[in-house]
Amino acid sequence: MTAAATVQDVTMRFRGHTALDGVDTAFEEGAITGLLGRNGAGKTTLMQVLTGQRVPTSGRVEVFGARPYENDRVLRDICFIKEGQRYPDHFRVQDAMTAAGLFFPDWDADLARTLLADFDLPGRRPIKKLSRGMNSAVGIIIGLASRAPLTLFDEPYLGLDAVARQLFYDRLIAAYAEHPRTVVLSTHLIEEIAGLLEHVLLLDRGRVLLDADAESLRNSALTVTGPEEAVQAFARKHELLHTESLAGRSRAVIRLARPADRGSAAAHGLSVEPTNLQQLVVAMSLQAPAARGPRSLTPATDLEEVS
Repeated sequence: MTAAATVQDVTMRFRGHTALDGVDTAFEEGAITGLLGRNGAGKTTLMQVLTGQRVPTSGRVEVFGARPYENDRVLRDICFIKEGQRYPDHFRVQDAMTAAGLFFPDWDADLARTLLADFDLPGRRPIKKLSRGMNSAVGIIIGLASRAPLTLFDEPYLGLDAVARQLFYDRLIAAYAEHPRTVVLSTHLIEEIAGLLEHVLLLDRGRVLLDADAESLRNSALTVTGPEEAVQAFARKHELLHTESLAGRSRAVIRLARPADRGSAAAHGLSVEPTNLQQLVVAMSLQAPAARGPRSLTPATDLEEVS
C-alpha cells in the first residue's frame, strides 16, 4: 500500500480535553476511506490535522511525504470541504467557483458547470442567501471539481434531501473513476455510503477503534440468532460485540476469528444473517470502553485478547 497521508502516534489536546489520543493510521493513495465515529470522536480534528489547520500536540503527520502545516506545496493538493463551509459575504456561487479554479491546479471547470446544473444552483445568487442544502451543494461541487489528490468531505450533505445526496454519491463515484484520488469521507449516514468505501477508519473518544479494508470488514462479522446457550457457545470462539436476549433466545453481533468460520454457525443450530456496516459500527462503538486502545482488523482468537 502506498500512503497518501500517514498519522503516527498523534495526540491533540485542547485545554485538558484530548481530542486525539495516540492515533496511528495511514490513508491509502487512490482509495475512498470512510472516517466514522460518534459525535466528539475526533473525526473533524483528525481532518484538521491532515489539512494543516492544526498542529498536533505530539506525533507526526505527513501528507504526500511532507508535513502539511504552512506547506503551500502540500496544501495546493488538498481540498477540505467541511460542515458549514463559509465564504466571503459578497461571494456569489460563480465567485466561489472562480476562486476555486484559481487555487486548485487540477480544477475541472467543465465538471463544475455540469454539477451546477445537476444541483440546480444559480451561479449569480449570493451564497449567503442560499438554503442550507444549496450551500452544502456548493461545497460538494468544489470538492469534486477540485480533483485534488487528497479530497476530504466532513459531513458534506447537511440540508440535502435524499435525491441530492444520492446525486452526490453518484457524481463522486463517477469523478473518482475518471480521475482516481484519495478521498476521506466523514459521515453519520453510514449505510448510504457503505457501498462506496474501500477502507474504514472508526474513531471512538479520540482513539482508533477499527482500521480495516471494507471487504475484509464485510467478511469478518455476522449476526446470529438462536438458543441463548448456543449463541454463547459460538461467541466464545470469536468476539462478541453485542447481544440481546429474551425468553431463552439471543441475537448477537459477532466478529469472527476467521472468515472461514462463517459456515460453522449453522452447526451450532444458529440462523445467520449479514451484519451491515452501520450495525457493526454501532455495536463496536457501544461496547468500546474509554480506555480501549487502537485496533486493526486482525481477528481475535480469544475474548481475553480484546478485553
